Amino acid sequence: MWQTLLEPQPPPWLTDIAALGFFLRKRMAASKKGKSFGKTVLGWFVVDESADSGSKDTPGTPEELIAKYAVADASSDPQAPEPTVPAVPAVPRLSGEIPKAEAGVVDFAAVYRAASLSDAEQERVAKALSLVDSLPSNSPRDVKKQIVEASLKAFGIPIEQIIEAGAQQIQALEAYIQHGQADTQSVLAESNARIEELSTEIVELKKIIEQQVVEQQALVRTCNSEKLRVQVVLEFFGQEAVERVVKESPKLVEPTPATK
Repeated sequence: MWQTLLEPQPPPWLTDIAALGFFLRKRMAASKKGKSFGKTVLGWFVVDESADSGSKDTPGTPEELIAKYAVADASSDPQAPEPTVPAVPAVPRLSGEIPKAEAGVVDFAAVYRAASLSDAEQERVAKALSLVDSLPSNSPRDVKKQIVEASLKAFGIPIEQIIEAGAQQIQALEAYIQHGQADTQSVLAESNARIEELSTEIVELKKIIEQQVVEQQALVRTCNSEKLRVQVVLEFFGQEAVERVVKESPKLVEPTPATK
């Protein structure tokens, strides 16, 4: 069987499925008129953010996150350098029930369905991936190519349909990323506004506390002054007389001696 597969040479227009990932990575890294393959042709390939984020694994402070996801107004700073990241590509609109990611776990099938990819289209890509992954890693590239092409023909799946479905999936994932980023921007903006409101409220509450303390201190000073004024009368009649009246009067409460 392998000898039969090796003898015929495939037509040059057929796409090399086994080498598709390698080809795309090479073209993305290559330069053509100052623009990479990913920027000029598709635009929605994975962007490596490690160059900007360094080795930090933590999400950063709330201020850093707000600055990262905030929509910048380019006109506000004419001296600011142009961003090096390509513009966000146009992607299909997600519709219907869009799944929510939980702790980085994503229901990809639901994402693809939200981007109007049928189960059949998803199955084409899944079969191609399964086939490529099953090939021995040490097999010659030409052998892999012929095996994949022959197998896909046996499945009755045109290569163009696989490429189209795979590109649709990548677009759908980019749309899902942008959808999540929009939600993140909204949450951060609302949270930041709430923080500002709370900060203002905290300042006002501190003012109320300070004012109340000042008023209480003034009250104590005024009342103590009045106590000293009335005390003159009590001292005039003497301590023994005052103590006797305090004990006998139901209107008075005998003061408790101060504890040391």
